[in-house]
Amino acid sequence: MDAEEYRRKGKEMVDYIADYLENIRSRRVYPNVKPGYLHNLVPESAPLDPEPWEDIFSDVERVVMPGVTHWQSPHMHAYFPALNSYPSLLGDMLADAINCIGFTWASSPAATELETVVMNWLGRMVGLPDEFLHLRSDSPGGGVIQTTASESTFICLLAGRTEAIRRYKERCPELEDAEINSRLVAYTSDQAHSSVEKAGLIGLVQMRYIESDDQLSLRGDRLREALRKDRANGLIPFFLCVTLGTTGACAFDNLMELGPICKEERLWLHVDAAYAGTAFICPEFRGWLAGIQFADSIAFNPSKWMMVHFDCTAMWVKNSNALHRTFNVEPLYLQHENSGLAIDYMHWQIPLSKRFRALKLWFVIRKYGIKGLQKHIREGVRMAQKFEALVLSDPRFEIPAKRHLGMVVFRLVGDNELTERLLKRINSNGALHCVPASLKGQYVIRFTVTSARTTTEDITKDWAEIRSTASTIIHEYHAANAQVPTTRARARVPLAETRARNELFGSSLLLANSPMSPKIVNGSFAAMFDMDTDMVTECGFNFAHLRLGHKNSPGQNRSRSVDRPADVDEDVPDEKPAPPTAKAQAPAAAPAAQ
Repeated sequence: MDAEEYRRKGKEMVDYIADYLENIRSRRVYPNVKPGYLHNLVPESAPLDPEPWEDIFSDVERVVMPGVTHWQSPHMHAYFPALNSYPSLLGDMLADAINCIGFTWASSPAATELETVVMNWLGRMVGLPDEFLHLRSDSPGGGVIQTTASESTFICLLAGRTEAIRRYKERCPELEDAEINSRLVAYTSDQAHSSVEKAGLIGLVQMRYIESDDQLSLRGDRLREALRKDRANGLIPFFLCVTLGTTGACAFDNLMELGPICKEERLWLHVDAAYAGTAFICPEFRGWLAGIQFADSIAFNPSKWMMVHFDCTAMWVKNSNALHRTFNVEPLYLQHENSGLAIDYMHWQIPLSKRFRALKLWFVIRKYGIKGLQKHIREGVRMAQKFEALVLSDPRFEIPAKRHLGMVVFRLVGDNELTERLLKRINSNGALHCVPASLKGQYVIRFTVTSARTTTEDITKDWAEIRSTASTIIHEYHAANAQVPTTRARARVPLAETRARNELFGSSLLLANSPMSPKIVNGSFAAMFDMDTDMVTECGFNFAHLRLGHKNSPGQNRSRSVDRPADVDEDVPDEKPAPPTAKAQAPAAAPAAQ
């Protein structure tokens, strides 16, 4: 493809993208495909000879689009927003053309300096103290664009670990780093994102999950108690991750209570505001930032709600020296005449290479302005308030957690099974898409306003779909319970037939570690046994007596250590009935349970 063909085909691609986004409302949100669908649409091997661009481009609709979940759809309400915008797309188009790798200032001075400037802009826009900004050549603080909030949490945990080991060795120089590391403990709420747990696993430190209060908020008294217990056991607390806007319910930890404790106990305090951080551009939502002066680092995703497309995570630290001590490697080929005089972002991140992400952020901030971004955020909140009012108008539904910003969690009154059936049916229909969460034992549906294109009419249409589907689910549920005795024998379905018989198989995901009902894990790992063996007979009997009523899964905390108040009782497993005789007929196959 030469420059002239690129001009023509590039314009066609821009037209296609604009048409796709403008007409996205007409597309089914959730794809109606099964795993492996694409392998039947493309050849087994790459082409030996070049193919015409027309053939390649036509396969976008034939091959790719049938399997796309349309995240920009106004009827997409799953997860959190993953928005884009035309200024953002244009910024990345230019960045891709320049394609500089900005690991040091010398590798592309504009990439480094523009990133520093826009991170100062953005920090001021959300109300961060000056300590987080790079205002002078000797400023220890500053901002950097990372790939994800998950990576930012991991980076800050590693920096906090470096500082804790260095500080402890000053007191006990005879100790090896590995011995100190083995005693380090990090803390977060039981509502925190799974990436915090992953950071602890990769960082080889213990992660303590502290139970949140009835508002799903981490409070100071429970943190103090956890610290007291661990110090008494000879452990070394060093890190706390506070969540502002949790994944499950957009709840907020009490930063104002937790901050002074971290300062007193010398814990690195990291604030994860992945979704909610964008809202702080509006002054009326900055109350949740009270106490930010105690934090060592904070990160949020403009790639969620701020219309800067993925990937783009804004992270600020008060003292970049901790990052340098953690990540600084400087071979001769990466040194330059201005080393030490300018920022080299390779010392602020895990990878060496760095894309020119600042361009798309710069384009969006300038094109919309602070007022335009504030209007966009407030409209998303207004849409969520509209949906909340609709849910509250129907007595069959309840909202078990307070709405914050653009997200509402709701459920059908009654058993968790009803809400789970409702969600699976909604997603299988494909007109809108949501995902669930588990909030202290309650299965809920998360409804997030994600698209800048969402209107009141879209919200009303989605609610009508939810209500209609709920009526069907409730009718089916009551009819089944009325017609079938509770002592009925459960039909045995061979594992190979489960997917074929269940039209809703694989139509929803659970965003928490508390499964509400047995689920197939992976049929490809089913084992084959002699059906006459005692082992498989008892195994089949146990599967047949799985509890369908909800209790917190014992496996929920398989890798977590949760501090609970002394008056909270743990789950007591049901009494197990006696197994059948060895010669009893075992089922043909049984599904694996999570």
